[in-house]
Amino acid sequence: MDENQPSLNFTAFIMSLVGSAHVHLGIMPNPATNKTERNVGMAKQTIDLLDVLKEKTKGNLTKDEEDLFEHMLFELRMKYIEESKKEAK
Repeated sequence: MDENQPSLNFTAFIMSLVGSAHVHLGIMPNPATNKTERNVGMAKQTIDLLDVLKEKTKGNLTKDEEDLFEHMLFELRMKYIEESKKEAK
């Protein structure tokens, strides 16, 4: 493994999905296009996927992983609600 690459672990996987949700919510630019794009439907799908993953891994995570997961899901849900309201206007 290239020493410049981040380590591959469960936390990195979760953060990758969170990053995807951020891109879909328009919080971060799309790394492929470097443009800020918003797709609230895809963001919801990613959040739902994270929720399923959280349920499926229940009891198999460290306390730190559980806390991070819970915090990230909460933050994403709040941002999703905020962006959904903007889209409804």
